[in-house]
Order: sequence, then structure tokens, then C-alpha cells
Amino acid sequence: MKYAILCMLLICSITLFAQNNTPVLKTSLDSFSYAMGMSLGNYCNQQGVKKVNTNVLARGASDAIATGKTLLTEQQMNQLISGYIEKSKNEKLGETKLVGEKFLAANSKKAGIVTLPSGLQYQVIRQGKDTVRPEASDRVKVHYHGTLIDGTVFDSSVERGTPAVFGVTQVIRGWVEALQLMTPGAKWRLYIPSGLAYGDRQSGPKIPGGSALIFDVELLEIVK
Repeated sequence: MKYAILCMLLICSITLFAQNNTPVLKTSLDSFSYAMGMSLGNYCNQQGVKKVNTNVLARGASDAIATGKTLLTEQQMNQLISGYIEKSKNEKLGETKLVGEKFLAANSKKAGIVTLPSGLQYQVIRQGKDTVRPEASDRVKVHYHGTLIDGTVFDSSVERGTPAVFGVTQVIRGWVEALQLMTPGAKWRLYIPSGLAYGDRQSGPKIPGGSALIFDVELLEIVK
């Protein structure tokens, strides 16, 4: 795995940088080293790696740079890095899904929350003024505001000030189901399980895999 090798080189740079106590960003080498450290840190965060044994890390870096005599072969190094990253990602995924499930279970007991057989939950904020509901083949114009269950905003047509127009079936499953139950003028708050959202995969930089999502959705009109 080529990126694993790059990560090891980045780790080496960071370790030597710290051991030498070089003043931060005093020279171009300092700036380069810090940038490499940022790159590794960002990559580790993306992969769900939050902990390393810094003493053993330093030993591995020292062996690789100073002597070339390491305790592991390059193949073993790659396998261990990829295996640990995969394990960390799965642990993070499990934690995220569990938090979402607990949130939805508690939310289902609140007044005004409707839970559908699919697991989708909604709360009517405003009733629609029409009786016609969108069909799967229709296009709709909506305003929406999407957050994680901790309140982190990941997308919002409301904040952009421009409604979105799309086909009813061109969105996540939770939306597809909800839109066909709403009427123009209605505004609902949707509580969407991960299985009706993006599942186990991460979507963009702000939606971790396994996330339950909350959307305020206002159906403005059915576009013919």
C-alpha cells in the first residue's frame, strides 16, 4: 500500500521534528515538516486513528532512518497499518451507529414524533395547504437544513438562500419516503436512521459513516 509507506515517512519526519525541539516554522524545513505532520494527522483522523504509542513510533522511525534495520518487513508494515486502520474505522462506525440508534429510540418516545415501519421518524412543523402529494416520477422544489444528531450542520439550502430542485428518487431513501407523504407548503423535521441515509459510508467531510441525520424539510412545490 503506497500510502502506508508515505504515512510511515511522514511519521518519521514528525518524530525527528519533535525530538530535536526545533522552533516551529523557523525555517523552510520546519514549515515543510509541519505541513507533512498536518497531512499525516488529517489522514489519521479521516481513517479513525486516534491513538499511537509514541515511544514505539519513535523507535520505528529511528530504526528506519538511522540504520535501516527494522523489526518488520515492508510487507508486514503495510499489513499492520492497513489492518489497524480498518479496525479503527470499524470501531468508529459501530460507535456512531450505536449513538444514532440510542438517539432515535429516545426520540421516538417524544410527543409529536411519528415513527414509520421503515424506521424513519418525522415531526410535522407545519401542515401543507394542498392535498396532492409528490409521486416518485415528480420533481420537487424544497428548502432544507441538515444536521448530525449533535447539531453539526452539514448542508443547508436555507443558509445558502436558494431552494433545491431535484427528482423525488434522486435523494436518500429517508427523503424519498418522506417527500411522498408531504404536500406542498408542509414543513417536517425528519429523523433518518443511517440505513435510510448514507449507510456505513462517509459522505463528504462532515457526515461519518453510520450517522443518523436530522433534516428540516419544507416542500415548496411540485415541479411539473
